[in-house]
Amino acid sequence: MKDEIKQNGQVILSSDDGISVPMIYNNLAGVNMQSVEYRDYLKHVAMEEMGFEPGRIEYFRDGVFHKSCTIPDV
Repeated sequence: MKDEIKQNGQVILSSDDGISVPMIYNNLAGVNMQSVEYRDYLKHVAMEEMGFEPGRIEYFRDGVFHKSCTIPDV
């Protein structure tokens, strides 16, 4: 099984471990953290280290779209 997070049609993250990409998607969607922790994660980890930008991201499993969310501009 291959999990992917795409932004603007490009794969930003992918893995076949079944754990890391779904967890990172939830972090990006704000499910696993809130407030200052979430803002800091987006700014320093997602944008500076992973290369995400503010805007829509999409989660795919085995090439099938599952869900999307929007990364806010922080």
